[in-house]
Amino acid sequence: MFAMKMRQDSAFARWRGAPWVWPVTGFVVLWSILVVVPLVLLVFYSFLQVRGFKVDWTFNLDTWARVFESGRWQVTTRTLRIAVTVTLIELLIAFPFSLWLAKACKSKIVKAVVLTLLTIPFFLDVSSRTIVWRPIFGTQGPLNSVLVDLGLVDGPIEWLLFSEFAVHFGMIAPYFPTMVFPVFLVLSLIDDEYIEASRDLGASPLQTLSHVTIPLAMPGIMAGIVFTLVPTMAEYAVPQLMGGFTVNLLGRSVESALTALKYPTAAALSTFIIALLAALLAALVLLLHRRGGLAGVFGALSR
Repeated sequence: MFAMKMRQDSAFARWRGAPWVWPVTGFVVLWSILVVVPLVLLVFYSFLQVRGFKVDWTFNLDTWARVFESGRWQVTTRTLRIAVTVTLIELLIAFPFSLWLAKACKSKIVKAVVLTLLTIPFFLDVSSRTIVWRPIFGTQGPLNSVLVDLGLVDGPIEWLLFSEFAVHFGMIAPYFPTMVFPVFLVLSLIDDEYIEASRDLGASPLQTLSHVTIPLAMPGIMAGIVFTLVPTMAEYAVPQLMGGFTVNLLGRSVESALTALKYPTAAALSTFIIALLAALLAALVLLLHRRGGLAGVFGALSR
């Protein structure tokens, strides 16, 4: 026991003497001030009210009551359904693409070009990238015209625009890089000897993928899910442009509340979104932890 305590004290002393301690500590404190404190104030603000364009600082639950009485449950379920579906679609598309880019593509020039192309969407506003699809998907747009001219449909397809399909389509392109980058990074860090050893032991490509590649890529998959699910839950530009007034999501409800100067309502809806995201991510982490995925994956990558 005494020897164990001495080792702990020695490790603590080495940690305190490390040159990176104070910069990391300062970053954590600054991050807490800039991120955590506003979140706490956001939650606090959701329990207030606005009366005559002035904030009533009396703590109450009236704002939350109005949020749940206004039919937001339907908007919430729609938001969850679309966000989870878009995230799954992105994962199904991004994982094989990232696997090809990390392991099958041997040309460094091609990798550099592809990664550069993936960064282009970050330099463009989401609205400007989305608005171009409205005339294409419209009833009088070129897509409907081609389908009608080919005889594939009898008349213009109305659900191509201002529908959940249109919202799904509009979200896939903007959030594809946020899923690709973390998955590609982790796949690039996987040693090829693990894959070769699996093949030498007689595993099929599918067995190697399911028992070696995917478990080792789980940190990147988790990061990609977080980076995609979180912004899609709060997205408002794409639903407004591609969904019109027929597809209302929580992000758009927050934007409408801010426009109407209903700041406590916007704070309550934002808090509700954060709570939903925390619950979803906690469930995902718990699922992986029960399957023993996290410890083994991080242990293998740290070797």
